[in-house]
Amino acid sequence: MRKLFNSSDVYLIFYKEYLKFLVNTILFVKAEEKCLFIKRLQIIYRRVKCMSKNKSRSENIREQKVLGNLIFGYHTSIEALKCGRVNKIFLQENIKGKKADVVKSLAKSGVIPIKFVSKKMLDQLTQKAIHQGIVVTTFLYTYLKLEELLKQTTKIEPFYLVLDSLEDPHNLGSILRTADAVGVDGVILPKHRSVGVTQAVAKTSTGAIEHLLIAQVTNLTDAVTRLKKEGFWIFGTDMNGTDYRKWQIKGKIALIIGNESRGMSHLLRKEVDETLMIPMMGYIQSLNASVAAALLMYEVFRGRVGIK
Repeated sequence: MRKLFNSSDVYLIFYKEYLKFLVNTILFVKAEEKCLFIKRLQIIYRRVKCMSKNKSRSENIREQKVLGNLIFGYHTSIEALKCGRVNKIFLQENIKGKKADVVKSLAKSGVIPIKFVSKKMLDQLTQKAIHQGIVVTTFLYTYLKLEELLKQTTKIEPFYLVLDSLEDPHNLGSILRTADAVGVDGVILPKHRSVGVTQAVAKTSTGAIEHLLIAQVTNLTDAVTRLKKEGFWIFGTDMNGTDYRKWQIKGKIALIIGNESRGMSHLLRKEVDETLMIPMMGYIQSLNASVAAALLMYEVFRGRVGIK
């Protein structure tokens, strides 16, 4: 049978009632006993204050353990709600407007509980990130296996991204946002030594993670070898490669984006059919991984979709 109170709750209630009793009876205490009575009152007051603080802290810790995966921000949360991955919503107290109404409507249609909390609570949950008054908890993100990704790919000439050990969640989030924008058919991430789909990635992608097919593999080199057997042409980036504007984008293609500082791994480089370079004229002869990825993805988009 479930306990209504634990022992600390009982003691806290007792001390609170005892404190009330002492406050109400202080006027009837004899003068010679009043000093001792006030000391006792101060001790009980400090004890109640300390126990209340500990109870509040333990409730916050327990609440955060239950939360699971947290994502926050309006657009990211809305996309997760639409895809049915949300199991609880935290909305800022007294929040109003169209955005709040949309969240409440989606929560109602999905039978998802809403808890109205203070801005301070949301700041604690998000470590003072920009949450726009909404935080949601989601079921764990489920990656596809490589074979599942291949089966779910319906295009005759698909375009995959292979991300080689990216470390910055904001880079990954930006790349996924662009990948969704240009219609990338699948993204492949390594299971180890790489950032995965985290809160920061979800936030930066503004919900794009809900619309992309993302596979996670144990060994990227084996995955690329498998893609080659399926008829994919494998491309990577290198300062001595072919100008990306001359890129032949016909057929099944997979583009490898290397680590922010190390670039492509040596083993993956051996599997590449052709390397591409982005010409630059400045002193800094390198681009941020997400910027370079965006340029190359849009080159595929430009060549395949064209101008309407």
